[in-house]
Amino acid sequence: MIAEPYRIKVVEPLKITNREEREEILKNAGYNVMLIKAEDVYIDLLTDSGTSAMSQNQWAGLMVGDESYAGCRNFYHLEKTVKEVLGFKYFVPTHQGRPAENILFRIKVKKGDYVPNNMHFDTTGAHVLDKGGIPVNLVIDEAYDPQALHPFKGNMDVKKLRDLIKKVGPEKIPLVMITITNNTGGGEPVSMENIKEVKKITEEYGIPLFFDAARFAENAYFIKKREKGYENKSVAEIVREMMGYADGCTMSCKKDGLVNIGGLLAMNDKELFEKVKQHLILLEGFPTYGGLAGRDLEALSVGLREVLDENYLEWRVGQVKYLGNKLKEEGVPIMEPVGGHAVYIDLKRFLPHIPQSQFPDNAFTAALYLEGGIRAAALGSTAFARKDEKTGEIIYPKLELVRLTIPRRVYTNSHMDVVANTVIKLYKNRDKIRGLKIVYEAPVLRHFTVRFEPL
Repeated sequence: MIAEPYRIKVVEPLKITNREEREEILKNAGYNVMLIKAEDVYIDLLTDSGTSAMSQNQWAGLMVGDESYAGCRNFYHLEKTVKEVLGFKYFVPTHQGRPAENILFRIKVKKGDYVPNNMHFDTTGAHVLDKGGIPVNLVIDEAYDPQALHPFKGNMDVKKLRDLIKKVGPEKIPLVMITITNNTGGGEPVSMENIKEVKKITEEYGIPLFFDAARFAENAYFIKKREKGYENKSVAEIVREMMGYADGCTMSCKKDGLVNIGGLLAMNDKELFEKVKQHLILLEGFPTYGGLAGRDLEALSVGLREVLDENYLEWRVGQVKYLGNKLKEEGVPIMEPVGGHAVYIDLKRFLPHIPQSQFPDNAFTAALYLEGGIRAAALGSTAFARKDEKTGEIIYPKLELVRLTIPRRVYTNSHMDVVANTVIKLYKNRDKIRGLKIVYEAPVLRHFTVRFEPL
């Protein structure tokens, strides 16, 4: 693994709290680390969304922002970049990924429609449900086995897809979506072969194929490293081929766009584009700014090109693997193989004494913060358990995970050593960790604001 392919020019002091202070902070936050102030966190691994460090060229781009309401020159720079990097004919900017999902599903999804995905992430599935649709996860079975060493555990099961289409009819499926990489299932990539197979089926039935492309460059990097026939192609070439099979994409550019704010919705269908623009004006802003300042558009235009740098990607993916290997060496159960943006801890093996009804994912994140001031994301029962509308039974997710999410170009491997040592200490004393009970939850996306008490 190479050293960081950059130099550090600006530093931000980190606040170091003691255990007594963290006990009080955690209690006041209802044992939900998402409700803790960022300034009270030592190493923040909650998300890789909007947490990247921008480059000198991106900061320079901020200085040439054109803050015109309509016809902003930075939009045209970004338009050129989107066409050259991603290859789509049309696009609109949005302030992040969620409005892109919202607009696409407002137009495409009606009540009773089915939207297949390899695995919907929380907000994607919530937007489908909000429109009266039914999100369906069709990832391959290996994705649900944290110890399976399949190189592309994000792949969609094409037999499951074909069976769903035959069961409900293609007219009930307004689009098929593939999340690259598969965030819900460990940050695992999707192969080019699988994308081609899915495209063949969607073409056969006349169904549009869209990507959730938040981590498109990391997915392309894995294709280069793991898929035969692509080892001598550049990441940029792989991205263009990959995107060439899609009819469009939503993207939170706060991930592989290397920016702190921004998103986009891209497509090749002009009729859809005209509809999208009208919804954008209603919800986000004029089509040449889409809820963003000109300077943000410029930083994104630079970031979409910088993310294709293969030295950067080697370091980026390598740092995540470095943390994963440190944990694995000490027996900590993780999702394997390690994905592109995070290390996922398997809580069913880490905390087998805590049932899913007692939220082992959130119990772990609370313990991690208490032990080391480190924040991580609970992506198990807290985020994905749901109540069956007919029976009232709680249906728990097959995977009970915590995501240690590495921001891009932010932390050094010294920080990863601290994280690893803290997690290993918790693992050696895991029997002391106890479950939680909910004292407040919202009806939608509860994990953002839920509050707990220890059992």
